[in-house]
Amino acid sequence: MTRPRPDAPALLACIGLGANLGDAAATLDAACAALAVLPATGWVAVSGRWPSRPVEARGPDYLNAVACVRTRLTPEALLDALQAIELAHGRERPYPNAPRTLDLDLLLHGDLQRHTVRLTLPHPRLTERAFVLLPLLQLCAALPGQLVLPAGMDASDWPARAQRLAAEQGIAPA
Repeated sequence: MTRPRPDAPALLACIGLGANLGDAAATLDAACAALAVLPATGWVAVSGRWPSRPVEARGPDYLNAVACVRTRLTPEALLDALQAIELAHGRERPYPNAPRTLDLDLLLHGDLQRHTVRLTLPHPRLTERAFVLLPLLQLCAALPGQLVLPAGMDASDWPARAQRLAAEQGIAPA
């Protein structure tokens, strides 16, 4: 894992959590506990939980949430840590959109914009999934002024978009 620079500012990172195999609620709790003890990272908050049907896949319904941490880790180092947490919870990748014991997606890392083979920030489907937007909106309300979006990213339509997507995707709070 890349070591954080001691003088790097701690940035607010938002992480999407989802699980649809095993005890999803217990897995999300354990994932949050693992996020809270990452090096150079401090726990901030987690949203409520939102059930959703699999998108472009089959399998049991998911349980989803979004967590926020303050971190000095680079986006790539944080992604490495997220993937290690997934592996510790039995995550396998047998085919695209396979059911999963745990899925952790780096949604936002401060106001950074990045597009590499390995990582795109903000997450490319952040505004296409109600199970991401609804919990993210909960956190925006709970953490007023703390979530800084990348330049050009406008959240003014998120509430209406989230409601429309929730109706289309059949999502309601757990």
